[in-house]
Amino acid sequence: MTNKEQQYTSTLTVEEKHLACNIGSGNLRVLGTPMMMALMENAAMKAVENDLDDSQSTVGGFISASHIKPTGIGHTITATAKLAEVDGRKLTFKVSASDEDGIIGEGEHIRFIINKEKFISKV
Repeated sequence: MTNKEQQYTSTLTVEEKHLACNIGSGNLRVLGTPMMMALMENAAMKAVENDLDDSQSTVGGFISASHIKPTGIGHTITATAKLAEVDGRKLTFKVSASDEDGIIGEGEHIRFIINKEKFISKV
């Protein structure tokens, strides 16, 4: 794993199943914060997956993000994760999410490189 600024952008079109009122995070028909954060995590995972060997994966360990603007059904969300720091197995990303009108959230996400077999054996 290098410390170069790797990045990836994941995309989602907001559907009924992503709304706060349908996932239990609120009672309004807007994108639920957990869905925005999941898209941020997905972008971080994808940013580094090609640098891992077949026995490895990454798992989320921490995420802190603002959700500053609502997004309605039918809109497209993009989440971008940029690898900011590598400290052994710990990967720190700067994450942001946008819709057609601009930034809707931003924050930091930490993932850890793990051995898949060893990790699953703990379940």
